[in-house]
Amino acid sequence: MLRFMTWNIKTGGVDRGQRFRLPAIAEVIAAEKPDILCLQELRDFTRNDERRMTELAGAVGMTAHLARSLIGMPVAVLIRDPLVFTHTASVTWRLHHAAAVAVIATTSGPLTVVSAHLNPFSPYRRMREARWLAARYVDSSARVVVAGDLNGLDPVSDHTEALASQHALFRKRHLYPDGRVDSRALAAFGSAGLADLWRSAGSGDGRTVPTTQGGGREFGGMRLDYVLATSSVAERAHDMRVVRGGPAEHASDHYPVRVDLDL
Repeated sequence: MLRFMTWNIKTGGVDRGQRFRLPAIAEVIAAEKPDILCLQELRDFTRNDERRMTELAGAVGMTAHLARSLIGMPVAVLIRDPLVFTHTASVTWRLHHAAAVAVIATTSGPLTVVSAHLNPFSPYRRMREARWLAARYVDSSARVVVAGDLNGLDPVSDHTEALASQHALFRKRHLYPDGRVDSRALAAFGSAGLADLWRSAGSGDGRTVPTTQGGGREFGGMRLDYVLATSSVAERAHDMRVVRGGPAEHASDHYPVRVDLDL
């Protein structure tokens, strides 16, 4: 079994002039012990020869592949021994933030993992990013996972309550001009053959933003963080949940999401 986790750690775990949240982030990761970890919003992690990435990976006993961003913030895929990377790639210019791509050798064959952070502001640009990633990296006959802060609403749920709880200034990030919910980004991944694992393996409260003490006033109570997978992975997923309580309440404005994969 492999434990998979994804987490947007908010501005690299540091609030400028305020809190240094990286110890709390490391504490949550160490407690969950993921074998594969996708991280987003890694501000300043490329500075000083990627020192902050190296220190966090070392603190939690993992190896990292960091993808830089031209205009946004870096993202990463981390793995724990005995897993190894056989190929890595970075998407640095087609996305508002970035995507880190890693092919990981497992005992049952290669697994392609894409840690992505999609456009937070424009639903149209978010859809274009999703379509490009799906066309480039998703092979429905292979084992592929796309995970991260996808910043969109799923095309299945009723989002009336979530949007009503969001400040009007930020609500347009999820709407067509006529006021309808714009869920094209997540629908694009679905059309490419990726299943939303929360639908089959999730339990409990699925909302990933905002946390109780980590900020996130721009959010309504909604699910923006996803683990999507091709059928050969999805059929082996179970015990998916949003990690709540303890330092997860203040380590970020997003909660981490974890799922177990019998690969």
